[in-house]
Amino acid sequence: MLFGSAAEGRLRATSDVNLVVVLRRVDPKKLEAIGEAYRFAHAAVGLSAMFLLESEIAVAKDAFAVKFADIITRHEVLYGSDPFVGLTVSREAALHRLLQVLVNLQLRLREHYALSSVYDEQLVRAAADAMGPLRASAAVLLWLESGARIAPRDALRRIADETGCTAALAVMTEARESGGVPSVGASATLVGAIELATQLAMRTERLPEPGDSSI
Repeated sequence: MLFGSAAEGRLRATSDVNLVVVLRRVDPKKLEAIGEAYRFAHAAVGLSAMFLLESEIAVAKDAFAVKFADIITRHEVLYGSDPFVGLTVSREAALHRLLQVLVNLQLRLREHYALSSVYDEQLVRAAADAMGPLRASAAVLLWLESGARIAPRDALRRIADETGCTAALAVMTEARESGGVPSVGASATLVGAIELATQLAMRTERLPEPGDSSI
């Protein structure tokens, strides 16, 4: 299954291509056999695949609730049947994992800033790479707040507008779509990404404990 921006037909030059490959069993020889083609695709288009056993879906959907909430709402089956039909993510798992994702994202972005502050391209790439998890997190956050199912891109735009981070999102979007350094500079671009992640985390922390509904 294809998921993410590719499944929506919104690939950009800097976008990765994401797949979920659902397996009945793991055969190391078969994984090795596709190695050359996979390495080529990884280098050529940034292909990244999650090799998931059918028996692991129930555990994985809650362990990686933000990612799976995104996959469930926007994916396209390329081969075989759809193993995610009727799959849901619990509010409890979504809230718990959402906080983890946002805190971890803030930590990684701060490290990037400390490590790469003199390397503009690396700072901009880190900010651009943050867009995917920020969009997925924003969609889950709005669902937890109101029950509304909003596309990740639109959800992040709404939260950026509501938290005064519109300018930060604009330069991140520019960096993601152009692959270049926005006019405000690389440092300001990454600082904006950190601020947006922080605003999402603060808003998540204010959510009440969830009930029993699911997404």
